[in-house]
Amino acid sequence: MKIVMIGEAATHQETLARDLTSPATFITLPREAHASAAWDERIEGADVLVAMRLQRSTQAPRVRLLQVPGAGLDGIDFRVLAADCRVCNVFEHEIPMAEYALACLLDHEVRLGEAQAAFASERWTNAYLGRQPRGELQGRTLAILGFGRIGQAVAQRARAFGMRILAITRSARDGQVPSGADAALAPEALNEALGLADYVVLACPLDETTRGCFGAAQFAAMRPEAVLLNLARAAVVEEDALYQALADRRIAKAYLDVWYRYPNGEGDLVAPARHRFEELPNAVCTPHVSGWTHGLFARRYAFIAANIERLRRGETLLNQVHGPR
Repeated sequence: MKIVMIGEAATHQETLARDLTSPATFITLPREAHASAAWDERIEGADVLVAMRLQRSTQAPRVRLLQVPGAGLDGIDFRVLAADCRVCNVFEHEIPMAEYALACLLDHEVRLGEAQAAFASERWTNAYLGRQPRGELQGRTLAILGFGRIGQAVAQRARAFGMRILAITRSARDGQVPSGADAALAPEALNEALGLADYVVLACPLDETTRGCFGAAQFAAMRPEAVLLNLARAAVVEEDALYQALADRRIAKAYLDVWYRYPNGEGDLVAPARHRFEELPNAVCTPHVSGWTHGLFARRYAFIAANIERLRRGETLLNQVHGPR
């Protein structure tokens, strides 16, 4: 089989090759091939294209399977794909992302970094006598927008800390409270949910209904002591509204791991946003690392290898979102 891997996915060629049970020919291409047609001749006719993004101004090269090595599909321009091109995604990121989320929540309550900074042998007496009480997660309300794999994984771990889980999900329209949640509200009641929450985690996909759904009105609905954590896509939150809410301290803090701009290649130097969020004292900024673990790649490429073997045998593909079945 001819397998083409683009950008970051190409760095996992050996992992994928080890998991395959049948021979394959690999072609690895740079990150720029996500958006440039300069490499399309090498992609054309591939059995499998492994790429997180694919954007073209005209028809994309024909492949049998476009395997996205992640869950998000907002980087794929489905309009340029051939009708018979199958598209599949893969998850496996909910474990590290949920652990990251709980690390953020604990960071805000425990403030271990501040306690460490206050400690020094020559200041020990004053540090000990001047201790200030810190917070607890026990009894706090966590609102999760999007109660899919990530949202449920966050909820499972948060419940172990005694938190109350409020799911904001479409299933609540039918009066359903999903397993793992204490209560549920529909997305139309987002502002009501925000007024009840100590912590808000965004874990929804980016689509036409969620793009920019979190703006000035939502920040106004949040409690001033509340904390926002975005694990979804940056564009779910209006950038100007987010910056202003933090600068004006309308909310206590935001943990930001997803951004408004990303480089297309190593030489493409771009700022992550129009505003310098890292300069705000109540913004904790990380470079999209919430799901970036060794375990993630082992699980994902084992899944992708299994899907490629299914394609070879003519079997039903897993997580197919586009194309003939």
